[in-house]
Amino acid sequence: MFKTFAVLQLALVTFAADAQPAHYTVANTHSHNDYEQPIPFWLAWQERFGSIEADIWLVKGQVIIGHDTQEIRAGRRLEDYYIKPLAACLAENHGHPYSDTSRSLLMLIDIKADSVATLGALISLLNKYPVLEHSPAIKWVISGNRPPSDRYASYPPFIAFDGVLHARYSGEALSRIVLMSDDLRDYTKWDGHSDIPAADRERLLSAIRLAHKRHLPVRFWDAPDIPAAWRRLCDLRVDYINTDHIRELAAWLNSL
Repeated sequence: MFKTFAVLQLALVTFAADAQPAHYTVANTHSHNDYEQPIPFWLAWQERFGSIEADIWLVKGQVIIGHDTQEIRAGRRLEDYYIKPLAACLAENHGHPYSDTSRSLLMLIDIKADSVATLGALISLLNKYPVLEHSPAIKWVISGNRPPSDRYASYPPFIAFDGVLHARYSGEALSRIVLMSDDLRDYTKWDGHSDIPAADRERLLSAIRLAHKRHLPVRFWDAPDIPAAWRRLCDLRVDYINTDHIRELAAWLNSL
């Protein structure tokens, strides 16, 4: 039977208080490439997800969401699909993304092109919505094509960064990193159905323990996205479970 754990609470300001989840809830969920969902933002929001991801490009001065050329052509603006809805939620919930004011939200913004120019455009966009910059319940976390880590500290305090789990960072850079992510396939070829091979499991545990020692939560992408795999990721103390199956993962967690 699945092991019962004590309740996880991440500090709202740092999103990394203990960074070692004990009892898993929908707060430990990450909506991967959320813009590809049938209802972007709102589906994950309805399930009270802890993290939502959007890939962005800078196209003719507009911050556009999408993963490939066809999606970019659709011209879907980050402002329309994520910024305005999130601002509306904060207005409804007195500065919080959810009616449960103990819940926080990590907005993972994956930059797909020029890191400096695109991040600058994102900051300019967020400047139009001060409530989104100053809410302690929201953290804007930059992933994908990031600026050099020695420049992290030069960005406004509402901007944080997604670190690479296997990379090394200076103390100054680590002070602006609030999440550690990595490609699971760099550690194991595990398919999610069987047990993780012992040597692979030890590599994963070693990397996760190091991040937790730094009080940073962990997420893996390219991980098997099925209940058997979710359970084993929980056993490893992975903080955010990456998924394309929002309702299924939420139902599974709520059933624990």
